[in-house]
Amino acid sequence: MRALLQRVTEGSVTVDGTVIGEIGQGLVILICAMQGDTQAEADKLAAKIAKLRIFADEAGKMNRSVLDIGGSALVVSQFTLAADTRRGNRPGFSTAAPPAEGEALYLYFADQLAEQGVPVAKGQFAADMKVALVNDGPITIWMDTDD
Repeated sequence: MRALLQRVTEGSVTVDGTVIGEIGQGLVILICAMQGDTQAEADKLAAKIAKLRIFADEAGKMNRSVLDIGGSALVVSQFTLAADTRRGNRPGFSTAAPPAEGEALYLYFADQLAEQGVPVAKGQFAADMKVALVNDGPITIWMDTDD
């Protein structure tokens, strides 16, 4: 699985003019299931993200996790993280999991993150979403379970 994490002071996702998910301080997580991914990758990624120390402590050092600060996560499906841009000018997405598998793993990942103790808001799979956020830092981190 691939994830792009952004440390935020706030984030929201809107579908058809209606806010369907929003958070205050925490993480906006764009997530993509890749072909061959299983629940094991989602488990591993959720556990790592919940404990990832990218929030400032009292000394201003990145030493606290989203759990430590009592933050939340906004999890948004993002198949374009599978983009292959090696050839031509149009990205290919053939390495992304098929839609039914991708949706199941996206929802499973969000549930596993919540099981870790992180309050989770979600986007809507395959919808035309408008994601708004205020990146704090800015801190943006790429994660891939294949790495």
